[in-house]
Amino acid sequence: MYQYMQAGGVIMWVIAALSVAAFAVAAERLFFFRRSSTDPERLEARFQEAMDRDDRGTLRSLLTESDSSLHRLFRVALLHWGIGREDMKLLIEQTIRSEIYRWEKHLAFLEVVGRIAPMLGLLGTVLGMVDMFASLNTEGQITATAVTGGIWKALFTTVAGLFVAIPVVFVYCLLTSRIDAQEECLNRGGDFLLRAHFAAPEKEGGRR
Repeated sequence: MYQYMQAGGVIMWVIAALSVAAFAVAAERLFFFRRSSTDPERLEARFQEAMDRDDRGTLRSLLTESDSSLHRLFRVALLHWGIGREDMKLLIEQTIRSEIYRWEKHLAFLEVVGRIAPMLGLLGTVLGMVDMFASLNTEGQITATAVTGGIWKALFTTVAGLFVAIPVVFVYCLLTSRIDAQEECLNRGGDFLLRAHFAAPEKEGGRR
C-alpha cells in the first residue's frame, strides 16, 4: 500500500486524507440518523392516548424516552402547549427547520469530497504524466517499457480518486434521501400536533 501512496505523490496523500475525513463524517452521520429516527405512528398513538387521559406524567416520560427529532418536536410543543394557535404553528415550523438543519450538518463536506476526489485523481495523473515525459526527455532515451511504466504509476491517483468518490457519493445520496423522508415525517408530526392542539379545550387565559 505504501508503495502505491509513494508512487501517487502528494496528490495521493491528499486523496487519502479526504477519504479518512469523509468516511469519519459518513459514519457519524449514519449513527446520528439511526439515533434520531423513530416510529411516527407509534409515537402519535401513544401521545394521543396520554392526551385523552390528560396524563401529563406519561406524556413527559414518553417524550423523554428518546432524543429522536420527532420526540424533540413533540417535547417542544408540549412545553408550550398553552400558547396561541398561530404561535404554536410558528413554533412547530421553526422547530422542524432546526431539526432538519441538524440532519443536514456536515453533508456539504461529503458532497465536496465526492465531487473533487475524481478531479484530484485526474490532476495527479496529469502531473504524473508531465513528470514522466520530463524525465524521459532528460534521459534522452525513450522505450515502450519506460512509457508504460510511467503511465501505470500516473494512473494510480485517478483510480484512488474514483475509489474514494464512488462510495462517498453513494452515502451522500443515501443520507439526503433519508433527510427527505425525515422532513416528511416531521411535517406529518407537526400536522398531528396542530390538530391535537386545535382540538384541545380552550383554557382560560390560554390560546386564542
